[in-house]
Order: sequence, then C-alpha cells, then structure tokens
Amino acid sequence: MEFNLENPLENFHDLPNSQCVSSLFLIESDHIPPPSYFQSLKSNEFDTSLRTDFISLISQLSCNFDSFVTYLAINYLDRFLANQGILQPKPWANKLVAVTCFSLAVKMLKTEYSATDVQGLLNHDDGGFIFETQTIKRMEALVLGALQWRMRSITPFSFIPYFTNLFSLDDITLKVLKDRASQIIFKSQKDVKVLEFKPSIVAASSLLYASHELFPFQYPSFLGTISNSSYVNKESVMQCYNVIQEIYKKEYESMFNANSSSGTPVNVLDENFLSLESEKTNGTNLDPTAMIQEKHFKRRKI
Repeated sequence: MEFNLENPLENFHDLPNSQCVSSLFLIESDHIPPPSYFQSLKSNEFDTSLRTDFISLISQLSCNFDSFVTYLAINYLDRFLANQGILQPKPWANKLVAVTCFSLAVKMLKTEYSATDVQGLLNHDDGGFIFETQTIKRMEALVLGALQWRMRSITPFSFIPYFTNLFSLDDITLKVLKDRASQIIFKSQKDVKVLEFKPSIVAASSLLYASHELFPFQYPSFLGTISNSSYVNKESVMQCYNVIQEIYKKEYESMFNANSSSGTPVNVLDENFLSLESEKTNGTNLDPTAMIQEKHFKRRKI
C-alpha cells in the first residue's frame, strides 16, 4: 500500500473505523521524539540553533517538492537526533544528515528526483559537498536503525480526517478548513515548542486555530466537539493552541515591523489594501476562504 501522511497504517483500510482511530492514538507516541529531546532543545540554545540549520538545509533541498516531503524529512530528522543526540558535527556531516532524511522522505512518498539536482542545490555556496551514492546509502542505514525502521510516520495529518468527521460541514467549507489547518501544521513544525505535543494534539489545535480565523462564530462549536472527544486532553489542546497563537503573533509582529520600517502606518495599510485589490481584480481564481467569509457577511447584512 502506498504511504500517505493522512493514511499512514499499512492495513488501515482493512480495519473497522473505530479500530483504525484507536490504533492511531495508541501508537502515535512511537513516531515522535521522546520528551527528553524537547527538554534538551528547550534548555540548550546551541542545540536549537543546530536544529534550525538542519531544517534550513532540508527546506533548501525540498524547495521544489511537495510540502509533505519537507514535513516527513524533518520528522525523520527529529527522531534521528533524539536517538543519536545532538553533537557538534562538522558542516559536511550536517549536509549528509539533511540529504539522507530528505532522500528517505522522497522514497517513502515515491517522489521522483534527480541526485544531480540535489548536488546542485548543495553546491550553491562555496562550501558545497559532493556525496557518493554509497555514502548516502550507509547514512540511510544509520537513520533507519535509529528510527527502528518505523518509516510510516504518524503525524498530525493522520488525525485531521478523524477530527473533521466530527464536524457537520459542507465540502467547500471542509476543504478550506483542512487547507488552512495544514498550513498551520507545516509552519508550526519548525518551532521547538510544538515538539512537546503529540501529533493528535497538534492536529486538534491547528484545526481550532484555523476555525477561529476563518469561522469565528462556529469556533465555540468546534471547540466543544473536540473537547468532548475521549481521545484528547482539552488542557493539552489549549496549551498547544496558545503555542500556535504565539508563533503567528511573532510572525505578524515581524511583518508589521518590517513594513513599518519602510513607510508610515498609513502607507503600509495603503500598500496592503492595494495588494488585496490587485488580487481581486487580476486573479482569475477566487480564494475560497474569501468567498465563504463574504457569504457569511452578506447573510448578516441581510
């Protein structure tokens, strides 16, 4: 069976729905780093900086690939580093680990790529390194051993269908909500604080954050539905929600400060307004989120 982040278990389709769900929640902890890894990163800025460098390398390698490749590669990276410990590797070793995690993710998702293109990406800077195929294969064996060959990672994406099935939503609204939650999951993975939470908690929190952004009037209903699930702890969900909120708050502040440095607040607002108007007039494909929000606005106005 082909691997899919939303459908990670090999025999998933053969099990009753209730048993599938139970299996996911039961074994999700086997596919994430142990709590000691998060504590180590939290207390050591140097280790956190090294992890950021690894993620930057993986993002560089997978820039032309689907975001799921990047996500899976970083999942492998965190689990590998948690098993091996974060040392102070040389630059070439950093690149080899990044290339290996990327290579394994590409193979798991059956995505075609050229080794030549990867080497080209690595050689953009003056410190580029060329790794022989045999070297990468040996490193792959090391990573696989550290992961105990658990390559069908259970991630937050594995729990999105379970939670969305609890909501009564039309197809368009559901797609918009899932797409936004996925964006939040992709972004939050890079933040060390999110490592404290299980994939199911990250999925629930991301959906709640997305619903609060897109459908604020329905948010209490979504919160109540998820809180009533016997599989998740409401307190953990809200803690993770607050972490995600903090991540985006920092991003918004950073964007505002960057814009403010190049003009007055009025100019900044004018630029953003003109940009939005340009998208509306020039874009042939309307944003589904905007369409839904406009529909709700019109209803309230009527």
